Amino acid sequence: MFNFAELNTSINFLEEINFPEDLRKLKPEQLPELCKQLREYIIDTVRTHGGHFAANLGVIELTVALHYVFNTPDDRLVWDVGHQAYAHKILTGRKNSFHTNRKFGGLSGFPKISESPFDAFGTGHSSTSISAILGMAMASKLDGNSGRQHIAVVGDGALTAGQAFEGLNNLSPSSGNVLILVNDNNIGIDENTGAINRHLNSINRQQNIFTDLGLDYAGPVDGHDVILLVDEFKKQKEIRTPRVLHIKTVKGKGYEPAEKEQTKWHSTSKYVKIKEPTEGQNKNSLKYQDVLGETLLELASNSEKIVGITPAMPTGSGMIKAMKAYPDRFFDVGIAEQHAVTFAGGLAGEGFVVFCCIYSTFLQRGYDQLIHDICLQNLPVIFCIDRAGNVGDDGPTHHGIFDIAMLNPLPNLQIVAPSNGSELRQCMHYYAKNLHGPVCIRYPKGYSNTDLSELKFLPKTDVAPGMSCLKQGSDLLILSLGNMRETALEVSEEFNKINISVAVYNQLLVKPLNSIILKDLFSKYSLVVTLEDGSITGGFGQRIRAYADEENINIRVFNFGYPETVLEQGTQEEIMDHYGLSANKIFHKLKMIINNRL
Repeated sequence: MFNFAELNTSINFLEEINFPEDLRKLKPEQLPELCKQLREYIIDTVRTHGGHFAANLGVIELTVALHYVFNTPDDRLVWDVGHQAYAHKILTGRKNSFHTNRKFGGLSGFPKISESPFDAFGTGHSSTSISAILGMAMASKLDGNSGRQHIAVVGDGALTAGQAFEGLNNLSPSSGNVLILVNDNNIGIDENTGAINRHLNSINRQQNIFTDLGLDYAGPVDGHDVILLVDEFKKQKEIRTPRVLHIKTVKGKGYEPAEKEQTKWHSTSKYVKIKEPTEGQNKNSLKYQDVLGETLLELASNSEKIVGITPAMPTGSGMIKAMKAYPDRFFDVGIAEQHAVTFAGGLAGEGFVVFCCIYSTFLQRGYDQLIHDICLQNLPVIFCIDRAGNVGDDGPTHHGIFDIAMLNPLPNLQIVAPSNGSELRQCMHYYAKNLHGPVCIRYPKGYSNTDLSELKFLPKTDVAPGMSCLKQGSDLLILSLGNMRETALEVSEEFNKINISVAVYNQLLVKPLNSIILKDLFSKYSLVVTLEDGSITGGFGQRIRAYADEENINIRVFNFGYPETVLEQGTQEEIMDHYGLSANKIFHKLKMIINNRL
């Protein structure tokens, strides 16, 4: 064990620090060297194993100073958004397992209450920290614990969401001992937009949005001067009223490629030592988001009535190309899903063809608006729902497995689930010209089995999405939804080897069901299987089963999907296999079912 009191830059401080109590043995002047070592450790580990990259490099000094000054975990610390918490994890007992980050059975890529007492609140989605930390502060006050500190780090555009302002509105009159740290780096995944960002860039120390709300304000301060941050935090520790400290940081700090191309280096490819964040990706196939981007650009170039909206995900959703080509018609509204949905309704009501591009789990945040503002008024908005189903190592907060169950009961709403990029493009073209109410097009994360050459010819716009036969068979019927198409075909081939003939139908239209085709199919088979990359409860399969019951059709329906549980993180393939959705496990389970029947 070395002597922490020695000032020696050749010492590997990080090697001896496992918890904040170790960190606090250092002298302030030794902290810059620790920050350097911590930054190098994150660069090397994330470039090797994958994960969120640039955001974590931007908060090294901030994280070290927080755990140096505050008595965590007794002092409560909430990270918002949670993808900037890697240094926090390393300094709070998880350094030796950090290489398992985002892997199956490993550390979560986000703060997680069940993982560590230092993770005061789970934050996979953004803009929840102010509400959560205020709740904790009020609990401490009710418990008579006036000495406990409560800190929320609000960064990467999280301040733009409505819930953040709801929290700020309630914070000032609460008299809670709460410190809000605004980690201002001018970027989320893409560059921040809107009036709040402009305000932060030209803020007046004496009068600003925070002081007008009755909050003490200090800053802005240099977020990469760890000794200065320690001094500032010590001052803030003496204050007991609601307050804001404004900190300026650089996303990607200390890694030149990430500083220059912050969006590109937001996260890296997984499980390979990489030079570029996209290294190892399939160059011969477009991602679904790329198909959407190319198709939006194509549609917009042919009609001035085509508009698009995304809540802070222009690159992630693929809308970025259309935004650059037609900046007046494509809108990044910031992290504000509720606003995005109702804004789309306003445009649609005035005769525009609106594509609202949003991740499945982010649409959850706009559910009331989807019901109240869109479906009840039957407004023709096209929701392009990316990251539907199992999203792999992004983990529980980002798995889009609830959208079908969430959307199924809503009136006037259609749901379609393309199984490849060509079907996604077909749906976009069809609904751009044949829309009379809201429609949701859901598609998974990843590659679309489509390349650029397949986008040369315009699809037919008079053919509505429905069902299609992928393979004829006489003994068993499989209805596959979305990206379960290839799995269904693999299962069918396995049954062929044992002389069982399996029909496979691709269910592009989820809602409304095509009752004519279904009734005809159900008259030919006694055993029907549904495959979906989503929740069984309330999902597509249960809708098929309910239809058979309502029509008094005497068939057996078996549903394959995800159970009511918190889905693990890992590769998409690992997760599917774990929950019995790989072709091999589906085949063996169905084989047992058939054998029992015989």
